[in-house]
Amino acid sequence: MYRAVTNRIEVSVEPYYLDDESNPEENEYIWAYAVEIRNDGDEPVQLKTRYWKIMDGLGRVEEVRGAGVVGEQPVISPGETFEYSSGCPLSTDSGFMQGSYGMERQDGTTFDVAIPAFSLDLPDAIRSMN
Repeated sequence: MYRAVTNRIEVSVEPYYLDDESNPEENEYIWAYAVEIRNDGDEPVQLKTRYWKIMDGLGRVEEVRGAGVVGEQPVISPGETFEYSSGCPLSTDSGFMQGSYGMERQDGTTFDVAIPAFSLDLPDAIRSMN
């Protein structure tokens, strides 16, 4: 599990390889990841935007930006957690992801929360940062 804390918002990510959905002969490798966002602060925050930087094993970078996550812009109250799962296809058998969430407080101020960098490696592969 990978973790990062920004302004008392903790983001935890657990990636896993989807062997049944991948097709290595066609250079199609599919990963899923479960995300948990916990608000350890004193006020509610709303997740407004997401940014992902995805790098494959050859160093090719894709950047993804958008509103919310999985079609939602959740409000996370103090002491509460929001969880979701998503996925990422790669054309190589390894890579990594990192990013940030754009959060908004009730007073309208915004801040970014770091998503920790995490490796996408086949289960039997030797793990290394790309």
